[in-house]
Amino acid sequence: MTRNDLAPPSVDSALIERLTAAVESLVRAASPVSDLRCYTPAEAGELLGKTENWVIEAIHARRIPFTYIGKSPRLTAQHIRQVQAAGELVPNKYSLHAA
Repeated sequence: MTRNDLAPPSVDSALIERLTAAVESLVRAASPVSDLRCYTPAEAGELLGKTENWVIEAIHARRIPFTYIGKSPRLTAQHIRQVQAAGELVPNKYSLHAA
């Protein structure tokens, strides 16, 4: 056994930087502050696959849940999930066997 056999293998610095960035982004995503994020009507519309105008009209008509931050209407992640769940349709058990 020689001294070279005991040396640690060379590590790619670019790989270390990529791994560090990936771990940091996971930490940011797991942060409890992300649960407090509020979305503008434009951002919520993008997440729902609707236009900003549709979201604003639904807010004014009180068809979807929202909150006010000051005078501005905002939607939380929970509000957006409620809108998605409200539109869910489950097929009738007999419709699967109809010919």
